[in-house]
Amino acid sequence: MNEPDPASAGAKPAPSNLVMRVLAALVLAPLAIAIAYAGGWLWALLVTLVSIGLFAEWLMVVGAASATLTGAGTVVIAMMGASVAFGALKTSVVTGLIGGAIVTLIARGKFLWAASGFAYAAAALLASILVRKDLVNGFSALMFVLLVVWATDIGGYFAGRSIGGPKLWPRVSPKKTWAGAFGGFAASLAVAAGFAACGIGKLVPLLLVGAVLSVVSQLGDLFESAVKRRFGVKDSSHLIPGHGGLMDRLDGFVAAILAAWFIGFFRHGVHSAGSGLMVW
Repeated sequence: MNEPDPASAGAKPAPSNLVMRVLAALVLAPLAIAIAYAGGWLWALLVTLVSIGLFAEWLMVVGAASATLTGAGTVVIAMMGASVAFGALKTSVVTGLIGGAIVTLIARGKFLWAASGFAYAAAALLASILVRKDLVNGFSALMFVLLVVWATDIGGYFAGRSIGGPKLWPRVSPKKTWAGAFGGFAASLAVAAGFAACGIGKLVPLLLVGAVLSVVSQLGDLFESAVKRRFGVKDSSHLIPGHGGLMDRLDGFVAAILAAWFIGFFRHGVHSAGSGLMVW
């Protein structure tokens, strides 16, 4: 959720930036939905590539990027993605543990930050693939998470822009307001109500899950902002026009998909996390 800073440009973002954000979203969102619908190896491939990008951006943000470290992490994450995509979850986890240790050793002076970045990317990889792999409710669960995160982001942006008011946590993210936080939260409840109205789950459980995912999504956004502020970085990269980098765009989703997988896992097990999230 990236809200405008009222202290600059009269509390309104440059029109060109808003146009770029909208155009990028109009291209990327349908593409992500189409690949999510296809599922299988195609979704696993997209998630693997994105997770590699997240790790590479993390290393750049924390000042630990090197060809050796990025290359090692890329190989390990690719092996993890291929393993879990074809049903070898234990192999993927073992590969991640051993590969993560190797990545940590290569990082030397920045080993804690490198290990954190690898864990961040690897966890996003596994959760994203495992939620979708549920053959019964995987797609609906994944769409629920995506739409809740997008609604939280969009609702927060426009509520923060139109209402303004007190800052949410100015030390970490000076652009975010309480109005934006509540606006995003309300938008996520609308998504949950929409799913229930379409017969995809029960209203009250979906409202509760949507509320949890919205809050977690915003916390993920704040976490990424805290990391960037710690290292004096504004954007994780300039990969996505109007949005910054993958970390900037997916910070909320990473946190939300992890929370979604944990909820689904504790209710219906590893391979039915989607059903655990949506069926109550």
